[in-house]
Amino acid sequence: MKTIVKYVLLDLLRNKTILVYTVILAALAVSVLGMGSNSTKGMLSLLNITLLFVPIISILFATIYFFNSIEFTELLLAQPIKRKTMLLASYTGVAFALGIAYIVGVGLPVCILSYGIAALTLIISGLFLTLIFSALALLIFVLFKDKTKGIGAAIIIALFFTLLFDGLLLSFIYSFSDYPIDRPLLGLISLNPVDLGRILVLLQLDVAVMMGYSGALFKKFMGSATGSIYVIGCMLFWIIIPLVISVRVFKKKDL
Repeated sequence: MKTIVKYVLLDLLRNKTILVYTVILAALAVSVLGMGSNSTKGMLSLLNITLLFVPIISILFATIYFFNSIEFTELLLAQPIKRKTMLLASYTGVAFALGIAYIVGVGLPVCILSYGIAALTLIISGLFLTLIFSALALLIFVLFKDKTKGIGAAIIIALFFTLLFDGLLLSFIYSFSDYPIDRPLLGLISLNPVDLGRILVLLQLDVAVMMGYSGALFKKFMGSATGSIYVIGCMLFWIIIPLVISVRVFKKKDL
């Protein structure tokens, strides 16, 4: 497994797309954090950039890479290697490469220009989103045989979680505003890893006005510490469940 991870990682680190992704993140992070003396505003702006770019780039890049490496996958399966080992090794290499790009592009500038608990939480949130959407990309790869359909599914999933979900959530709140829906909303918010990443960071910032309805709910019912633990637990499930399903499907898949 280590050999496969090493090969995938080295192959990706030489990929120009990863380099461009890293440079763009670094440029955005430095420009946003260097615009003014208010570190909180800079952190919020960088959070919005992270929540928009990281999920979309991670799922699209990982999906395309998995489909493009299908011949390499078939070659590995011809060797005495378990399908589970091969699949998880490929995922680890892709997720690790994207994670390194995020740490270099966002993590280093944040630690240098605005180090603190909120900065570390932002880095953790971005890494979780990278792992989650890489896992979703792996699930797409094992569910679809056609590359075009797989990329289409990746785009739909990315747009749903980054844009459409909050609109549907607001419609739900508006439709049932006369009922006590606070606690059910906590469960609904848990279904969106992007919202979870946002809340994880906002719970560490003293920005009650910017937290929105979902962040205020977590603050009200759980507090900062318990809410953060709950969010991290949900995000771990968002990584584990797609990987488990991917392994089970891939074991029976006819390549």
